[in-house]
Amino acid sequence: MIDRSLFTRTAAPPVIGKQRQLFLDDFLIDEMSGLTRTIHQPVKRGPLLTPDSEAGEIALQSRSVPQWNSEKKLWEWWYWAGGACEPYGPYKSTQLSLTQYLTSTDGVEWHKPSLGLYEWNGSKDNNVAMDPAMGHRALYHCIREERDADPARRYKALMGHHNRKPMVSADGFDWRPLEVDDIPSSDESHFFYDESQRRFVGMVKRGTVWGRSVFYVSTADFIEWREHGIVLHADDIDWANRLPRVLAAAADERYLSPPLIDEEDYIAETYQMAVMPYEGIYVGFPGIFNPAGAIPPPQMNHTGLNQTELAMSRDLLHWRRLCDRQVFLGISPWQADDGSVNWDTAQLLPCGHPLVMGDEIYIYYNACRFRGHKEVYPEKCRPYFNALSALALATLRLDGFVSLDGDARGELRTRPVTLEGESLRVNVDAARGRVRVAILDAETLKPLEGHALDDCDGVTSDDLRAAVTWRGTATLSPTARRRPVRLKFAIGGASLYAIWT
Repeated sequence: MIDRSLFTRTAAPPVIGKQRQLFLDDFLIDEMSGLTRTIHQPVKRGPLLTPDSEAGEIALQSRSVPQWNSEKKLWEWWYWAGGACEPYGPYKSTQLSLTQYLTSTDGVEWHKPSLGLYEWNGSKDNNVAMDPAMGHRALYHCIREERDADPARRYKALMGHHNRKPMVSADGFDWRPLEVDDIPSSDESHFFYDESQRRFVGMVKRGTVWGRSVFYVSTADFIEWREHGIVLHADDIDWANRLPRVLAAAADERYLSPPLIDEEDYIAETYQMAVMPYEGIYVGFPGIFNPAGAIPPPQMNHTGLNQTELAMSRDLLHWRRLCDRQVFLGISPWQADDGSVNWDTAQLLPCGHPLVMGDEIYIYYNACRFRGHKEVYPEKCRPYFNALSALALATLRLDGFVSLDGDARGELRTRPVTLEGESLRVNVDAARGRVRVAILDAETLKPLEGHALDDCDGVTSDDLRAAVTWRGTATLSPTARRRPVRLKFAIGGASLYAIWT
C-alpha cells in the first residue's frame, strides 16, 4: 500500500541560525504592509590601478578577483594590461592585453612586484605573469584553492579568450594543462569556488535567440565538467528598458552619450554575470548590455551602455531579478567632482564575485570610459583613448544589497521558522526610527510570554549586528527556541537588512 502521507507531508520550517537571512525575495515572508524593498548602490571609491602610460598601457581589466595567499600573507590579483597594436583578427582589434600580477596587504593599495619571468619592451623587470607569446587575455580566470592536498594544483585557472581551458599550477605562474575538453564560451565568463557545494562554477557567455546569454557549468574535481544549460537571458522587460536608458544618458549633459544612436529596435542582452555565494544564497550581478547604434566596418559591434543589476538564486539554476531591475552599479558622469574625467562612463563590469572584507563588501570592477573606437566619439573624448579603462573599487555595507524600508507603521510577519540560537540579531539602520520584534506561536499567532511587541525594547541605532532585547534581556526563552514560531517586525522609519541568531 502507498503511504500517501509522503505526498502531503509539509517541509520543516526554515531554521534561523548563525547564517544571516536576507530579504532579497519572499522566502521568509508570510505577509507585510507599509514596507518597500530598496536597492542600495555601492559607494564608488575610485580607481585602484590605472594604465601606466610610460609602459605603453592604455587599458586595464580583469575577470578574476583578488585571492588571499595565507603563506605569503598577501592578496594576489591577476589582471590584464592592454596596449595599442596593429589591427588584427576579424574585427581589426587594436589592443593586445597581457596577463600581469599585483599584490596587496589590504586589498586597496596594490603593488607591481618585479617577477623577472618574461621579457617585454626589452626588459624582464616587470610584473608580466604569462608568456606574451600566448596572446590576448591568455589567463582568463585564476583561483587559489588552499583546500587541495596536492600543492601542484593549488592554483586553478581557465585559459583562453574564446573557450576556456582548465589548467593547474603550484604558484600561479607555471601552468600545466589538464587532459579535458575546453569549456565553450565566448569572450565573457565568470568563475568561482562554491564552498557549500564543494564545486567550481563557471558562468559562461554563449549566443542564443535572446542574444548573449549566461550558461552554468560546474565540476567537483576540475576534470569532469557538467553542463547545466542556460540560466539567464534578457527578455522583453530588458528590451523595453534599453532605449530609455540610452536616451537618459544622451539627454543628460553630465553624462557621456553613446556616440551612435540609430533607430534600430535592438534587443538588450546579458553581457555577463558574476555570482557571489552569500549566507546560503547566491547573489548575481547580471551585466545588461543596452546597444545604441551599429559601429560601421571594420570594427563592427555596437555602441551602448553596460551596467550591472542584481539577481538572486538558491540553487544557481533558477534566478530572480531584483527590485524591478534597477541599476545596481551604473555609469558615472563624464566629469568627477574634482574636475577630472571619470573612468566608468560607459561600461561597468564586475571582475568577479565581491569579497566580504570586515564590515564591508568589496566590489572590484572594470571601469571603462568608452564602447566603440575613437573615430565615432566627439573630439573632447579622443585624448582619453590613451587611458581607456581602470580597475576600480566600490563598497557596500555588510548584507547591504537590499533592505526592507518601513514607513511609520511598517510590519512584517514571517512564515513559521525555528530559532536555533540563544539570541536574535538584526542588521538595521534605525537611527531615525525604531525596529521592534515579537515572537509568535506559529499556529495561534499569539505572542509568546515575554516576547510581545510591547515587551521589546526596540533597536534605535544604525547597527550591523544589533541584539534584540525584551525588557532588558537578549536571551530567548526556552519556549521561543527549537520549535516553530513566527517573527513579527514593527519597522517604523527604519531599514531591515538581515536577521540571524
